Amino acid sequence: MRIKRVAALAATAALAVTMTACGGDEGSGEGSGSGASGIVGKAENQKKLVIGVKGDQPGLGLQTGNQYEGFDIEIGKIIAKGLGVEEADIEWKTTVSNNREPFIQQGTVDLVVATYTINDERKQKINFAGPYFMAGQDLLVKTDSTITGPDQLNGKTVCSVTGSTPAKRIQEEYPQAKLQLFDSYSKCLPVLDNGQVDALTTDDIILAGYAAQDQYVGKFKVVGNTFSEEPYGIGLKKEDTAGCEKVNEILKAAAEDGTYKAAWDATVGKSGTPAPELDTTKLTNCSA
Repeated sequence: MRIKRVAALAATAALAVTMTACGGDEGSGEGSGSGASGIVGKAENQKKLVIGVKGDQPGLGLQTGNQYEGFDIEIGKIIAKGLGVEEADIEWKTTVSNNREPFIQQGTVDLVVATYTINDERKQKINFAGPYFMAGQDLLVKTDSTITGPDQLNGKTVCSVTGSTPAKRIQEEYPQAKLQLFDSYSKCLPVLDNGQVDALTTDDIILAGYAAQDQYVGKFKVVGNTFSEEPYGIGLKKEDTAGCEKVNEILKAAAEDGTYKAAWDATVGKSGTPAPELDTTKLTNCSA
């Protein structure tokens, strides 16, 4: 009898272990969902995204209180919607030129849409979808300035932003110019206005937005002599090839259905500048 009782207890314990193991498998979540990772997986599972944007660029990315507006903001909304995330579930995160790659690498943001030039150096650290716009580096000067291009910057003081492509180009290609660097372009405007610097340099579309601000109307002019091509891309983690490819698909759709043009017309287009054609044949190879 004792042997039978021990055997019965052993059988009961074995059954309990088996049931627990089965229950554990059912509750682990393995095999549920699409299995997507990166921004596609986050959008699918959490229905929210954090997007890094500029907060001081009129027409492109401008923060007023808790609100953001501009072309880059509208592009961010288009991408989020294409990923299944509603506008109300986007968290906008102000970035500056010098922290865009760290923010992406550290997961502080999921995407960066912030007048972000695609270049080989940055592609060593992150991935880029796009480009969604082609800008060109130019100069903003006072209306009575005689500067007509970068070749006239010898001995002049030029304001730009730490970590930016425009600042690097001035350093490398126009070394006789003196650079005054800040962490945002908006800080260059007062020193240009009071004569502490002779020019502000960044992309032409950004400069046009600054010159059109009410407090600066009539004070500044964009020289109109671009000396680079700046393809604006959407930054995301280096390994997120699937996310990059999905963003490119969303951009293609936006070009075809008129959403891209509507985003331009509602922002930069108010200045009278017609919407550019989004050349989807030049979208990045995300796995390169």
